[in-house]
Amino acid sequence: MNDTRITTNHDVIRRWAEQRGARPATLPGSEYNGRLGVLRFDFPGYGGAVLRTVGWDEWFATFDARQLHFRYQDRRPDGSPSNFNRLEHPNITRW
Repeated sequence: MNDTRITTNHDVIRRWAEQRGARPATLPGSEYNGRLGVLRFDFPGYGGAVLRTVGWDEWFATFDARQLHFRYQDRRPDGSPSNFNRLEHPNITRW
């Protein structure tokens, strides 16, 4: 039940985020040449880095341009919704 999945499907990613109240965002100051830098999701009720909300079209344009994959988890072992997610480039070797 706590298996992670990987997708590039915009509908799956958007649905996953919206089910958790998360909005597409970026880290201010990480932009480069007028393009989004660090991609994130802004989850309600979580502190930490100050994020800037962006539109889905801009977020997905950056996601696609970088050829990223979305690794995510639907549920925790206890059955509650999981917010685990990570953006990965498929050509980067992991140890």
